[in-house]
Amino acid sequence: MAHSVSQAAVVRSPETEEPSIGSLVQSATADLSTLIRGEIELAKAEIGTSAKKAGVSVGLFSVAGVLAAFAGIFFFIALAEFLTWLGLARWISYLIVFALLLLVAGLAALIGLRMLKRIQKPERTLETLRDLPEVAHREAPGQRHRDVPTVSNGRVELRGNDSYTV
Repeated sequence: MAHSVSQAAVVRSPETEEPSIGSLVQSATADLSTLIRGEIELAKAEIGTSAKKAGVSVGLFSVAGVLAAFAGIFFFIALAEFLTWLGLARWISYLIVFALLLLVAGLAALIGLRMLKRIQKPERTLETLRDLPEVAHREAPGQRHRDVPTVSNGRVELRGNDSYTV
């Protein structure tokens, strides 16, 4: 609880004056400012802890990826040696493994390219950026030249028939 008011403060004698509206507004503003600062400090503390954990996690995933890459190298050497054991010449075995790696790399690149093309543009952000100069222009009260977006059931109605969920 932000404030606790004692009974002695509520009961006033006739000699004491009521606080002015200005002092009440000043007190409320100070309390609100203190509350906001406290919330910001709490958010910083929570984000700081989460960021440290995320950094350690990313580091561990990096180590795992490097070790997996080294293991892959040894796997492909073993595969080439296995092909040699089957009776192929050593250079042909390594050439086959090389071609196999190029094929897998090419497939991964094609799949990545297809996925990249499917990424959707941030439509809401682009629309709000287009509206920014219009929003920044201050209009006189009652002289609005554009419609205010309507929100119903968590959906914001855009210009036209489009809408998106908030």
